[in-house]
Amino acid sequence: MKRVITYGTYDLLHYGHIELLRRAREHGDYLIVALSTDEFNKIKNKKSYYNYEQRKMMLESIRYVDLVIPEDGWGQKTKDVDKYDVDLFIMGHDWEGEFDELKSQCEVIYVNRTEGISTTQIKTELYGN
Repeated sequence: MKRVITYGTYDLLHYGHIELLRRAREHGDYLIVALSTDEFNKIKNKKSYYNYEQRKMMLESIRYVDLVIPEDGWGQKTKDVDKYDVDLFIMGHDWEGEFDELKSQCEVIYVNRTEGISTTQIKTELYGN
């Protein structure tokens, strides 16, 4: 079984998120999503509309996702790859090169994001932030 992992906040879930998860799952048999906790988002100066439990419940209802785990900090990725026997680490292309150190543990792929949609764009258009 090929295990894939990806990370994110997944706030204001939209079709770009679904497309990323779909493409990630196509690369393997089991998709793990590490979801940023509310506390970690504060460290990153991010504010989510939905809290961690709500975002987790939404992700768990998506057919491409097999397991949702909490992401509590920047340094946990290497531990997660080992703990969950990950074969492939996938992130959006806007993170290109940021996680290349994981290549000694697993394959690393940066996929193109879905054009024309982002949570930031939605928030800006809805709330003017």
